[in-house]
Amino acid sequence: MKITLNNKEETFDKNELTIRELLELSNFSYKLLIVKVNGKLVRKEAYNNTVVKDGDDVTVLHLVTGG
Repeated sequence: MKITLNNKEETFDKNELTIRELLELSNFSYKLLIVKVNGKLVRKEAYNNTVVKDGDDVTVLHLVTGG
């Protein structure tokens, strides 16, 4: 499967992945993440049920806090 992840083409061995699987495979470890698939926001509670398919455009942003 080929997707665009943060404006870079990525290839995975599976035909589809959940958001949770994608985050683990791509080593996104921050707790505060914003995920969009094809421009649509995906809520954290939907990470296990939302499927990324071949050709999808995924954006993952991590929020950094401090002060």
